[in-house]
Amino acid sequence: MNAISFSLILTGVLLNAAAQLLLKAGTNVVGHFEFHASNILPIGLKLAFQPYIMGGMACYVVSLVIWIMALSRVPVSVAYPMLSIGYVVNAFVAWQWFGEALAAQKLLGIGFIVIGVILVTRS
Repeated sequence: MNAISFSLILTGVLLNAAAQLLLKAGTNVVGHFEFHASNILPIGLKLAFQPYIMGGMACYVVSLVIWIMALSRVPVSVAYPMLSIGYVVNAFVAWQWFGEALAAQKLLGIGFIVIGVILVTRS
């Protein structure tokens, strides 16, 4: 895999991870909600115009374009497992920004993910 292909994959993965984090930040602002017939429109509008959620959706759109470019250069059997890097990024950023727990079992799982990504990229 050349540097451009790797950069496209990494950028796509990081944008996808950023999208998830922005969506979480947006739902934190909106608060807990459930959709019912009576609140679909008010909650839907609140979510649609929440800046973090709009940013997350924008990240998804850009990541999709970049991901398609990456898939045109790299076999899907190599590219797709690299999405796992997003789990690692999200776990550490969620720990920092949202105070989510990073227990030993989660860290062990992250270690397995990192080893798996290394093995896939070297194949």
